[in-house]
Amino acid sequence: MKVLVLNAGSSSQKSCLYDLDSRGKKPNFVSPIWEATIDWTLNLGHTLLKVKSNGQEYSTYLSDHNRLESIKTMLKTMVEGETKVLEHLSDIDVVGHRVVHGGTKYSQATLINSEVKATIEKLIPLAPNHNPAHLEGIESVENILGDIPQVAVFDTAFHTNIPLYAKIYPLNHEFYKRGIQRYGFHGISHEYVSQRTSEILQQPLKNLNLVTCHLGNGCSITAVKNGQSVNTTMGFTPLEGVMMGTRCGSIDPAIVIHLMTEYGYDGEKINHILNKESGLWGMSEISSDLRTILKAKSENNPKAILAIEMYIFRLQEAIASMLPSLGSLDALVFTAGVGENSAFIREKVCQGLGFLGLKLDLEKNSQSLFNENIATADSNSKILIIPTKEDWAIASQCFQLMESKN
Repeated sequence: MKVLVLNAGSSSQKSCLYDLDSRGKKPNFVSPIWEATIDWTLNLGHTLLKVKSNGQEYSTYLSDHNRLESIKTMLKTMVEGETKVLEHLSDIDVVGHRVVHGGTKYSQATLINSEVKATIEKLIPLAPNHNPAHLEGIESVENILGDIPQVAVFDTAFHTNIPLYAKIYPLNHEFYKRGIQRYGFHGISHEYVSQRTSEILQQPLKNLNLVTCHLGNGCSITAVKNGQSVNTTMGFTPLEGVMMGTRCGSIDPAIVIHLMTEYGYDGEKINHILNKESGLWGMSEISSDLRTILKAKSENNPKAILAIEMYIFRLQEAIASMLPSLGSLDALVFTAGVGENSAFIREKVCQGLGFLGLKLDLEKNSQSLFNENIATADSNSKILIIPTKEDWAIASQCFQLMESKN
């Protein structure tokens, strides 16, 4: 089964093609046979396309900034030139899309139809940076590949079964009826690393109590019990929770009221401040990239030092807040860009959780050893670094859904 995965963001498009063996109910992990990224953030109206397949790497600038035309050009690289992996685009069996927000309606991978598209569009106000790009990708595939089956895999789905006492905000109950609740995000990543933890530790997932830390430009912490998300830091939108690259995370909601009444800021300006000008970027005034801020910290930049201290403190605070939902902790898992690559952040976060009997092996941590326990032998809990593979998780869910239809 040929599965094309489109992972669309507001400024980029990441795509992979998997060739999966259809003889099993659940496919074993394989690497993609073709990968591509489109970056629309470049100046002067140019778009950067990068493709990798057949041991070849190819990149080019596209003068046309039209997204549909860019996606068409990207897909052609699967059937033309040195990056060719298919005879015809019609050889693709299904296209899977990561969709950030699925609301209350979708708790699993779903075949896309007009109703699904309408729901994704309706939820744009709750995921304005992502849901429009998802719709654009879906419609582009319809335009290019016709009626090929398309599947939506929702980032919110893994968090659907969070208990009501953790899901509902302490507002008047009427607001919950209107859909105002904690949805949670990064679910595809949290679910994948939970399953990998079970495999690595050779323990049934239903027997494990985990805290998974997805630390990238966006960050979220999730408590996983019996294989299900039972608590998570992101809420109604991806803005809630820990301090992130440009997002502030949780703050006193009265600050928003104060900005409106005392400074006359409107909703659009406040939204921009909280989502685009806060977090690591806002505190350091240098960058949203942790690597850049860590370099400035090493040069004794006071704002960089404070930004890092705040970031670590809020991560520790969030991890600790997950424990009442679990009762005990079998493993702490780090994933995504920062979680996988920053030994310093992992060390400092774990250092502040020593009261839990959590002990990090500093040598193993400094080597960033993936997919194995990097805690000391006498640590009360395991500590793991697991590279997230959201695209593979999407492909796997698409495969299982299509197999169930046959």
